[in-house]
Amino acid sequence: MFETVRSHRRWLMFFLVVLVFPSFVITGVYSWNRFVSAENAVATIGGEKISPQQFEAAHRERLEQLRQALGSNFDAKVFDTPAARAAILDSLLAERALAREAVRDGVVISEARLREVIGSVPAFQQDGKFSYERYKTLLAAQGMNEFVFEQRVRDDLLRQTLLQAVEQSALVPRAVLDRINRLGEEQREVRLLRFDPKDYTARVTVTDEAIDAYYKNNRAQFEIPESVKAEYLVLSLDDVAGQIAVPEAELKAYYEQNQARFGEPEQRRASHILLTAGEGGSAKDKAGAKKLAEELLAKLRANPNSFAQLAKEYSKDPGSAANGGDLGFFGRGMMVKPFEEAAFKLKEGEISDVVESDFGYHIIRVTAIKPAQVKPYEQVRAEIEKDYRRQQAQKKFAEAVEQFTNTVYEQSDSLKPAADKLKLAIQTADRVTRDGLPAKPGAPQIFTPRVLQALFSDEGINKKRNTEAIEVAPNTFVSARVVEHRPATLRPLAEVRDAIKARVQQQEAARLAREAAGKTLEGLRQTAGDAGFAAPTTVSRAQAQGLPPAALNAIMRVPADKLPAFVEAQLDGGTYAVVHVLSSKLPDQPNAQQREALARTLKQQAGAADDLAYLDALKTKYKAEVLKSDLKPSAASGDGGRSEAKN
Repeated sequence: MFETVRSHRRWLMFFLVVLVFPSFVITGVYSWNRFVSAENAVATIGGEKISPQQFEAAHRERLEQLRQALGSNFDAKVFDTPAARAAILDSLLAERALAREAVRDGVVISEARLREVIGSVPAFQQDGKFSYERYKTLLAAQGMNEFVFEQRVRDDLLRQTLLQAVEQSALVPRAVLDRINRLGEEQREVRLLRFDPKDYTARVTVTDEAIDAYYKNNRAQFEIPESVKAEYLVLSLDDVAGQIAVPEAELKAYYEQNQARFGEPEQRRASHILLTAGEGGSAKDKAGAKKLAEELLAKLRANPNSFAQLAKEYSKDPGSAANGGDLGFFGRGMMVKPFEEAAFKLKEGEISDVVESDFGYHIIRVTAIKPAQVKPYEQVRAEIEKDYRRQQAQKKFAEAVEQFTNTVYEQSDSLKPAADKLKLAIQTADRVTRDGLPAKPGAPQIFTPRVLQALFSDEGINKKRNTEAIEVAPNTFVSARVVEHRPATLRPLAEVRDAIKARVQQQEAARLAREAAGKTLEGLRQTAGDAGFAAPTTVSRAQAQGLPPAALNAIMRVPADKLPAFVEAQLDGGTYAVVHVLSSKLPDQPNAQQREALARTLKQQAGAADDLAYLDALKTKYKAEVLKSDLKPSAASGDGGRSEAKN
């Protein structure tokens, strides 16, 4: 039972935890059917329109997925470019095309598979097991119901099923595999003659004219970039939550009304014998399987202690038969309905009648019962207070955002009115450039492209007005204003003269080293010699022995039938080398593991390429069309999104 899902649990878990669930839990479910209009649609597919609002919702969702996956390495600027936005729109069209194809092909996801996948998500588990109460609570905290979430998961699994079928059909010709494997295993014996720029530094004289010329020709290297000192306000859901009063009576009432959430629901441990019909089953047909089940039940009534032995002998559940049918502990909602109803009616040690489900016929024995337990109020009070604050804050957050938005706009010469009204602290950042500031690990990126565009606009720099309230992360809004503007300036020559001198000297020494390497190479190609070469060493594409990729490529590109030969290569640190490529050979013993790994990699790459081709074909089939190529945020205009009049 559940064997198909179990065998694919790894990729399903990754898909849900990394790509699907965070976007729901953190950003919420966006309605794909709001605000659609023929006038402003950004794309269409199969007659279905994608509105700007739908696109922006998808863009925010993708950014949050990446934020969760990359953590402190996430940089919103990298993923908020025209190319990145175009890619997101393309993925939206691909999703719609896959959904249509799934409907056309009649692809379905069974309830059992959906239940197993959702039950495997760590966020829905407590003590390593699926918690239905936790599941409901997490969805409710984001204003979702089970139907919406489960339908989205089902849709994602439908699309994944289609793509997986394409990937699994990918083939890599044996001749291609053999050729690539040979290239990977090929070994070459080489020896190096090095020309280090440090050995030529003493020969270099740097003149004032050379320093002046370098300074004039490379002015950008010595510019102090344009920057501003900025004040900013951040309004987040947590800020609103922190200001919520917490009546003790309401916390206790919440505890009394939701005790199921603060405890362990009843769990049962059971063993079962599964009998199936059809090829490879317990009998040829259902009648035969049911008859066998009744015969086994009679034996168990006479000798209950034979349950484990009969399960090993007769059960067709590969996941539990070897363990005497043991399924471990489970709660309500984790098994198919008929199985669950029967199991939760039995007392410890009792054996059920024959139970029919979609999987076949079961005989169930309950082996242990864990009663429901509730944690005391004092133990969970902090958790209740946090949830209470957040729930109350969610009700007031929209009002706070409206106040924030209106105040920073209407009193645009200062952030203080908004700070006082909403009890927020004005923060300061210095040396903010048009590229922003380095992101702080775990903190939201304040100076996003939209905020920077507004700060460095004419109104931001010359009039020092507040920017509009800009959403920089889910439930996080920012308004900023320029306090001081510093134009780009050029550092004086006297300040950078020594650095320029060292740089020019280094470049000239490198040029002399390369000239020496070139002359030596030319001479060796006419008259081979051994003077100055290091001892021979063996390199391969898998074992570069410290050689940089460009040098290794130069060595491996020499035709094997032209060896020995001399080539020039640049090593790390600016060192040049003449490489004597002596011979080429394959290892005495082929690496079977490496070949298998290569075959898997090539198959994955071929599958990925087939996926792209398949998606392109589907988009063509359903007449996907991009109607607007300008996918910038609608509020990111040059004036920071400020309108001429505000209603």
